[in-house]
Amino acid sequence: MTDELFVVEDLTVTLPTSRGPVDVVKDVSFTVGRDDTLGIVGESGSGKSMTALAVLGLLPPGARTSGSVRLDGRELLGQSEGELRSVRGNAISMVFQDPLSSLNPYYTVGLQIEEGYRAHRGGSKRAARQVAIEAMERVRIPDAARRVDDYPHQFSGGQRQRIMIAMALCCSPSLLIADEPTTALDVTVQAQILELLAELQTQTGTGLIFITHDLAVISSIARRVLVMCAGDPVEYGTAEQVFSDPRHEYTRTLLDAVPRIDDEVML
Repeated sequence: MTDELFVVEDLTVTLPTSRGPVDVVKDVSFTVGRDDTLGIVGESGSGKSMTALAVLGLLPPGARTSGSVRLDGRELLGQSEGELRSVRGNAISMVFQDPLSSLNPYYTVGLQIEEGYRAHRGGSKRAARQVAIEAMERVRIPDAARRVDDYPHQFSGGQRQRIMIAMALCCSPSLLIADEPTTALDVTVQAQILELLAELQTQTGTGLIFITHDLAVISSIARRVLVMCAGDPVEYGTAEQVFSDPRHEYTRTLLDAVPRIDDEVML
């Protein structure tokens, strides 16, 4: 068993609506160890991303949370915005789904990596620039020393996603949350990003939460799997158990929907 790094217990997220409060995440519990990977899977609207935003304190105004979220034993729910700001991008980092909209088009990628690093670690602009170059080299951006001064639109989709990963890892976080980071990429680039995440995780011992609707991706990267449906955690277990012996009808339905190479094609 890996050491418990991140523990979520009975997390519930309630949002205000015109018809009254609605629980969009309901009693979610899971654990992520060091050098461990949890896959959170479910269809759109199942509460996957809302769970990630809740643990980072990035919920919309009026949202309420209950339960417990602990990183290395430190409770995060109920902390002030200032305390959470010291955690976000430092102890916990997040890679978002669409890097083109997440990166600021008006600033070079180097400046955007440097900004997060200096906010948490301080240091000179020159030192932060070197950190940005090294971070880009780490995620295999060719000619990083020159391209650190390029803008987001000058990179391919796969390279922009690598830059988002470099930005997330520059402060050596204990936990990385990747929210559908391969959705907009073709299958070849998807495989490269998954390989890169696995390699970086091995090197750093970072815990990883990988959020996706793609069961094939989850089966290749996750050690444990949480299946969510309409905000409910319907199944939680090892990847082997969830994929070989699913207990919940929703999980079986998701697995049955995956195309198989041996399926007969009806013309």
